[in-house]
Amino acid sequence: MEKHATAVWKGSLKEGGGTLNSQSGALSNLGYTFATRFEGGKGTNPEELIGAAHAGCYAMFLSALMSGEGIVPESIEATSTIALDPTTEGGPTVKTAHLVVKVKAPTDEGKIRELADKAKAGCPISKLLNATVTMELAVL
Repeated sequence: MEKHATAVWKGSLKEGGGTLNSQSGALSNLGYTFATRFEGGKGTNPEELIGAAHAGCYAMFLSALMSGEGIVPESIEATSTIALDPTTEGGPTVKTAHLVVKVKAPTDEGKIRELADKAKAGCPISKLLNATVTMELAVL
């Protein structure tokens, strides 16, 4: 299975801008700029999109692991914060991905923690990231 997205950038780094489009059409001419990435401007940026991909992948993978154990989660909320260090020698570098996870499910906390840790290590996007992936878990 392969999926793709396309970025088109026009102009210089600080004055230019780009658009993002995804194969599915979920992203359609989604704009991004230097300001949206490095200055908190309104709009998206690659790190935010990686965070969304990571959070979505993690939640699905944890659900799969739980389902494999006969546990149907009522809800899994995952937030992935991607930390970009713009001062890294050689150019900006993603240093960490931190997951904050809230799980509501009909099982004991120990089992949820065990499966949550397996999902953190096994989620395909976690594997893709060449960064330290950390996590906080709240069992509701």
